[in-house]
Amino acid sequence: MSNAPASDGAVRIVEVGARDGLQNEKQTIPASAKIALIDRLSATGLRSIEATSFVSPRWIPQLADAAEVFSGIHKAAGVSYPVLVPNEHGYARARAVGATEIAVFAAASEAFSQRNINASISESMARIAPVIRQAKADGVRVRGYVSTVLGCPYQGAVAVADVVRVAAQLHALGCYEISLGDTIGAGTPIQARTMLAAVAEAVPMAALAVHFHDTRGQALANILACLEHGVRVIDASVAGTGGCPYAKGASGNVATEDVLYMLHGMGISTGVDLDALAATGRWLSALLGRENGSKVGRALAGSSNGEAA
Repeated sequence: MSNAPASDGAVRIVEVGARDGLQNEKQTIPASAKIALIDRLSATGLRSIEATSFVSPRWIPQLADAAEVFSGIHKAAGVSYPVLVPNEHGYARARAVGATEIAVFAAASEAFSQRNINASISESMARIAPVIRQAKADGVRVRGYVSTVLGCPYQGAVAVADVVRVAAQLHALGCYEISLGDTIGAGTPIQARTMLAAVAEAVPMAALAVHFHDTRGQALANILACLEHGVRVIDASVAGTGGCPYAKGASGNVATEDVLYMLHGMGISTGVDLDALAATGRWLSALLGRENGSKVGRALAGSSNGEAA
C-alpha cells in the first residue's frame, strides 16, 4: 500500500474517553475520578486528551463538574487538553478556568441537528461563528466535530455532499482540524474512504481526523481504510467507553488500546505506551463496574493473570 502511513510517528491519537467516553454514563462519576483518569492518560504519552465539555448541566448532568475537572487536572508539558463548548456562554466558562483549546460541533444531518440541539444546521453555524471569532482573538485553538457523517438515527443515510459542506464551513470559519464522526457506527470501509476522499477535496487532508463508533464492529476496518487514504489523526476512547446520548443504539467509541495495537503492528509509532494505556483502561472499567470494552485490553489482562493497575 503505497499511501500507507510511514512508520515515523505520523499518526496522532486524540483521546476522547474523559468527555465522549463518560458523558453518557448513568451513574455519577465523581470529579476526582475524572481528574485521576485524565492524569493517568497524560502519563501514557498521549498528546491530545479531550478533558470535558462546558455544556449545560441540564442537558448532560454528567459533565456539570467541567470547571472542577479542568481546574484539577495536572497539565502535562506538551499535552493539549481541548474542551467542548456549545456556545458563547460555554466558551466563557471554559476560558474562566484557563482553557487554551476548544472544540465545537455541528451535524451533517439536518434531522440530528434538530433533535440534538433544537436548531437547524445553519442556526448551529450561526452559534458557532462568534465562538470561533472570539477564540481566534484570544489565541485559542479550535477543533471542529462533524457528527453523523455515515448515517443518522433519525433520517438514515446522510448525503456525502452535506458532510463536505459542513466540514468546509467549519474549516473556513477557522477550525484547525475537523473530526469526522460516525456517530451511530453505521459505516463500512468503502463508505468511510469515499466520504473522507470527498471531504479532502474541500478541506486539506492534514486538517482532517476520523472518529468511529464500533456499534457494528466496523471501526478498525474503517480506520484502516482511512489511513490508507491519508488520514493521520484518529479519535479513540480508552476501554471503548462512550456513545452519543442523543443517538439511540450508539455504542462505545473505538477503543484506544485496539487502535494502538493495530497501528503498532503496522510499524507506526504513536508515542503512546500501550501497556500503560491498557492498565488505565482496566482501572476505568473496574471503576465503572463493567467489562472492558477493549479486546486488546482484555487480552493483555489475561496475559498478566488479570492484574489491574
